[in-house]
Amino acid sequence: MIRVGVAGAGLIGKQHIAAIERAPGVQLSAVFDPVVEDGPWPRAGSLAELAGMSDGVILAVPNALHAPMAMELIGLGTPMLIEKPLTGTAAEGAEIVAASAQSGVPVLVGHHRRHNPIVAKAREIITSGALGQITTVHGQCWLPKPDHYYDAAWRQGAGAGPLFINLIHDVDVLMHLCGPVSQVQAFESNAVREAEAEEVSVAILRFASGALGTLNLSDVALGPWSWELTAGENPAYPKTDQSAYLIGGRQGSLALPNLTVWSQAEGPDWWAPIDQTRVPLPLADSLAAQIGHFAHVIEGKAAPLVSAADGLRAVQVIEAIKAAARTGTPVEIE
Repeated sequence: MIRVGVAGAGLIGKQHIAAIERAPGVQLSAVFDPVVEDGPWPRAGSLAELAGMSDGVILAVPNALHAPMAMELIGLGTPMLIEKPLTGTAAEGAEIVAASAQSGVPVLVGHHRRHNPIVAKAREIITSGALGQITTVHGQCWLPKPDHYYDAAWRQGAGAGPLFINLIHDVDVLMHLCGPVSQVQAFESNAVREAEAEEVSVAILRFASGALGTLNLSDVALGPWSWELTAGENPAYPKTDQSAYLIGGRQGSLALPNLTVWSQAEGPDWWAPIDQTRVPLPLADSLAAQIGHFAHVIEGKAAPLVSAADGLRAVQVIEAIKAAARTGTPVEIE
């Protein structure tokens, strides 16, 4: 059995603990959280003690703690799964990428959607050339949150809004499917709660391939268009039959996560009917699949599916969106 420890027993930490119970060949070693005292788990008094009890550690702590705790685990030689975002800033993320590469300590970033067969199938469809050259992309995340979600003060601060909490997942998936983002322009608003964290963000993306994309994010708009509400990954969310992503190519388009392909047998023609094909896939337990993959990373049987470098790239895009919204000018991503 691979022993996995969890640092942080909040909302996402508890989900990881439950996922460990569902993943074969893995067991929970202990939990470290100086604030959350409830829970029937073995306890560790420090991160170092947790690492000593574990073959690998999941960091499910507030974003600001990711960098210092990751660097401590690297110093201890402990493989880790860092819940997204990798870090709160790109500069901190670059330090973790460099330290991981130098030490050889593997870092897996918790963009769990990459472990969903839907994403793997979508990548297969795109790389097969079925859609032709990708020209345009749209991602939408309207995920209304109850007011009590923001009772925790840290969730109202800079870097703790839905850009880093939610949309960074969408950014990671869309780059996985369509390649890196090279430039962004954006606007944001916090007119409802008037907290430091953004509530609405709209961004224009230029992909390195030349494709253009848009992202529309809100946690103060009621609507069914988000991965959480359409993929059925988490039974806590009521599933809808809508889409969250649209990927358009010269020969066809793809809607996700319902895996609907739109095409025409004779090629683009606005007078001809458009054929619709849906690829059926069963609902996936992406968090448990991620834990299973983490066990393989710990054993040295697999490289991280979402590496620290991947996690850094997503942070760079979110950071660029924030900068573009703040300055009103496009931001390049190297």
